[in-house]
Amino acid sequence: MHLVSAEIEQYIEQHSSAEHKVLQELNRETHLKVQMPQMLSGHLQGQFLAMVTGMLQPKRILEIGTYTGYSGICLANGLGEDGILYTIDINEELQPMAETYITKAGLTKKVKQLIGDAQQIIPDLNETFDLVFIDADKVNYSTYYDLVFDKVRTGGYIIADNVLWSGKVVLEKKDKDTLAIDSYNKKVLADKRVETFILPLRDGLNIARKLV
Repeated sequence: MHLVSAEIEQYIEQHSSAEHKVLQELNRETHLKVQMPQMLSGHLQGQFLAMVTGMLQPKRILEIGTYTGYSGICLANGLGEDGILYTIDINEELQPMAETYITKAGLTKKVKQLIGDAQQIIPDLNETFDLVFIDADKVNYSTYYDLVFDKVRTGGYIIADNVLWSGKVVLEKKDKDTLAIDSYNKKVLADKRVETFILPLRDGLNIARKLV
């Protein structure tokens, strides 16, 4: 999944702010108890997301794909007192773990967990979002983009995770998920309503800023 050497990644970690104690605990429990722990955002990406929200000072954030709550906690840390993060996940079994750590992080009033199919939930959200973070099933990335676009304010951001997919996006033969991610990247690039670039952090982040 990682696109830089282990030595460089270690150096970056050593020269970045330390992982918060609650996030360390969540990271460890996820790796001990949950399948596919590599889905966790982790320290460096989490720190980046916290920096982004710290700079943007958003009022409303939408996260598609809660998993165990790591990225949501990082995103919510940048919210103001009246800010809210809506986070959606279809896996109700992971909801208690995410809720536990959201509470430990002191973010209960700022985070609203929604359980179910994001394609059904998003149309009913009566909010305007400053930031949307997409980190769910890859085959539906383009669908999620279309569903959230009109709910993002002008000047707001849509960030999608895993858009380099362990480097598979440059291979000639692509599996279903890789094709979906490649199609998403091409779709966003062709959308004249946004400006976009791909940041090669962890597994790649597609960052799109809404212009109109």
